[in-house]
Amino acid sequence: MHTTSKAATTTVIVHPRLKKRAVAEDGYGERSRLEEARGLAAAINLNVLHAEIVNIAKPNPATFLGEGTVERLGDFIKEAHVELVVVDGHLSPGQQRNLEKVWNAKVIDRTGLILEIFGERARTREGQLQVELAHLYYQKSRLVRSWTHLERQRGGFGFLGGPGETQIEIDRRLIGERITRLKKELETVTRTRGLHREARRRIPCPIVALVGYTNAGKSTLFNTLTQSSVVALDQLFATLDPTMRQLKLPSGRTVILSDTVGFVSDLPHELVAAFRATLEEVLEADVIVHVRDIAHPESPAQKRDVAEVLGQLGIEADGTRPMIEALNKIDLLSDEECITVTGTAARSSTDVAIAAIDGKGTERLLDVIERELSNRRKPLDITVPLEDGETIAWLYRRGEVLGRKDGDTAAAFLVLLDAADAARLEKRGIILDRAAE
Repeated sequence: MHTTSKAATTTVIVHPRLKKRAVAEDGYGERSRLEEARGLAAAINLNVLHAEIVNIAKPNPATFLGEGTVERLGDFIKEAHVELVVVDGHLSPGQQRNLEKVWNAKVIDRTGLILEIFGERARTREGQLQVELAHLYYQKSRLVRSWTHLERQRGGFGFLGGPGETQIEIDRRLIGERITRLKKELETVTRTRGLHREARRRIPCPIVALVGYTNAGKSTLFNTLTQSSVVALDQLFATLDPTMRQLKLPSGRTVILSDTVGFVSDLPHELVAAFRATLEEVLEADVIVHVRDIAHPESPAQKRDVAEVLGQLGIEADGTRPMIEALNKIDLLSDEECITVTGTAARSSTDVAIAAIDGKGTERLLDVIERELSNRRKPLDITVPLEDGETIAWLYRRGEVLGRKDGDTAAAFLVLLDAADAARLEKRGIILDRAAE
């Protein structure tokens, strides 16, 4: 599907709901899911002529939707000259093919739609490689024998000849070869990113990663804190490629702030796997800031989705990694709701109520980030020659000196340092006594 033509693709969105449930299993109301699907379509400028929730008793093996629904929608699709139908669910390759035949229109499911968005938005070389890889995995599962052009035979290769390969076998082989090449290219990109991370460790600066549901306000917060101009639109998946900037905390300490791709419910597993390298900044982060759209009616369900994706990346909410919740968009709440949210956050050690658009609450957010980073520091006994004024000054600048005792030729320090700074000292040849830990 291409959406770069002058005329926007005419589209119908169908959100299927099983009759036996009033609320989706992931916690989202059906109306919210339909609106989210609209938002996904708007993200690539599709012209949505009609969107509706369709009740189904159970999925039809052939078309997923019931026969009556397929016929009724078919009439509208024909009369309105609809080019694309988005089924906001997961279609099997056979179901997708059957619906396309009946409706004579292109049909994609939720996974296909999200892949299209990522395909249009990726800007960096790594992002483009990741998207193409995800597309190929998706396409590979949808090579089915019933397409006419896939039934043709091609001549055999080599001397033996034989019956040759069917078109589908050739397509599969070509896709497999392309996947192999992409993986090799991504390995090179991943190695380069690893070198960049090693360089940052040598600086070293702690990493603070912004995560959250798509359109929660991560990029707006990123821009407010770093005075940057990262694209921040009221749109799903406005940010795909990770961006990093230096940020000064109130104490003067420098950290690296990372803006990451937003999560979404039913995130295609192809993308979770393909974007693992892109999300490595989250895996490397010293502190994670979960930006939540607290004004969204499905904010609790969105929080669960983010936790699920982080869990798939190996990041569990078990307290081993500091995680701060930035309750964003309090400016969109009623006065009563704002007082409740702000009051609840004030009583929490890790929740902060903010309005990223105007910077309200960001001062406390920076204080909490600094406190969480300080909590990760370990007490160390360090002895430094008095003549080494550079290292002594560095200790006061990078660590928190709890005590100092000067001798004739050296000074003994009790200082709080994080692991990266302690490693840097050891590289300088300074001996650390970890008995104080």
